[in-house]
Amino acid sequence: MKRPLTSVAFAFTLLALAVYTLFPVYLMVKIATGDPSDIMRERPGLLLHSFTLEHFRNVLSSGYLVAPFEKSLSVAVLTALGALLLSVPAAYAISRFPKNVQYGFLLLIFVTRMFPEVGIALPVSVAFIRWNLLDTVPGLVLAHLIRVLPVTCWILLNTFETIPKDLEEAARVDGAGKLAALRHIVLPLALQGIAVAAIFSFLMSWDEFTYALYLCLSEPTLPLKVYYYMNRGNIFETATYSLIVALPVVVVTYALQKYLRSGYLAGAVKG
Repeated sequence: MKRPLTSVAFAFTLLALAVYTLFPVYLMVKIATGDPSDIMRERPGLLLHSFTLEHFRNVLSSGYLVAPFEKSLSVAVLTALGALLLSVPAAYAISRFPKNVQYGFLLLIFVTRMFPEVGIALPVSVAFIRWNLLDTVPGLVLAHLIRVLPVTCWILLNTFETIPKDLEEAARVDGAGKLAALRHIVLPLALQGIAVAAIFSFLMSWDEFTYALYLCLSEPTLPLKVYYYMNRGNIFETATYSLIVALPVVVVTYALQKYLRSGYLAGAVKG
């Protein structure tokens, strides 16, 4: 009797957490696709009684969506690629050191995360003014790498540590060089962790606000547009922009979910 009751309690707990998590998303969708007469009343219902795309048409016709969307997307993609190019070899090299050396490197990497981004953004923006990187995509990518690289290095370090060194040694015995073993043995087995690092890199850059506020003057990113509409008090366009911001997150997560499976290294060194 205890096991069925435990399963039912666990299922209800998951359902409650899912409702608690998805309810704000549902409200955002309702406001973005609902008629103002259905939303702006004394006691609006929970269900969507009227559906309209007028808010999306207003946002698309305003001329303020395409440029911020393209900038946010290009910065997020370049940040994810740059983070992987830098953190994959760094994390692999650190993972092959002894544990005490790894711990020292991790402390050194996470030193940059010990300071608030508001305190870092101002001197970064001053330096970028001198380097003519203010309000540019490369400048924003470099700023985003400050917050993204420690997380990707930590994720990939744990990933490479789970890959047995015996596989590399077996490849070396068969005549493969160190780079060949890394390319054909280690990296394919690390795809799961690389996919997770890519998702986190993209998400951390896509919804970044602080550096964008300091470094974007004439060409804002999409999170800045949401902030501007929130200050104006237009809840319908704010919800519409927020929904547009969330769509690439769903697409990227869905595209990379095939790499997010457990048991990736099961039986790798058996025998």
